[in-house]
Amino acid sequence: MVLSSTTQTSIDLECLHDGIDFSMKFTRTKFEELNTGFFKKCINTLENCLNDAIMKKSCVDEIILVGGSTRIPKIQQMLQDFFDGKQLCKTVNPDEAVAYGAAVIAAKLSGTGNIVQNVVLSDVTPLSLGVDTRGTKYDVIQRNTAITTSNAKNYCWKLIVAFTHKPFEWEWLN
Repeated sequence: MVLSSTTQTSIDLECLHDGIDFSMKFTRTKFEELNTGFFKKCINTLENCLNDAIMKKSCVDEIILVGGSTRIPKIQQMLQDFFDGKQLCKTVNPDEAVAYGAAVIAAKLSGTGNIVQNVVLSDVTPLSLGVDTRGTKYDVIQRNTAITTSNAKNYCWKLIVAFTHKPFEWEWLN
């Protein structure tokens, strides 16, 4: 959190091991370098969400930052770059937005959802569900299918038994 508002911080650990203290300077640049892969995964997830919604990024009217990681300047810069320079909405407290969203979900799930009006919640399967048979994968329920759902498929396999080696002689059983 400190590196969100400053470019460098100190890490000080007293008695890290056998009475030895540890102290170092840690920069925002080093933090960003160590986390670049995670930041790119965030942008890939965003691209996947837009693709799943069959929506172009130019159709996004407002970008509201939600959650603590959105305070990271590099994530903000990557989001703004992804949305072609569109300004990010920073007027909403990211932590309060998460808490409010959790409260809305709780109200809907508890049956007291009449308190929260004009909100539609859809729960979907985050991954495709299926079977894997000898390296061939069959999707039974596609990713992003609304829950609850059911689906049934019949699969037929031909059982072929072939010996590529000399049959084992069961002499150890005697």
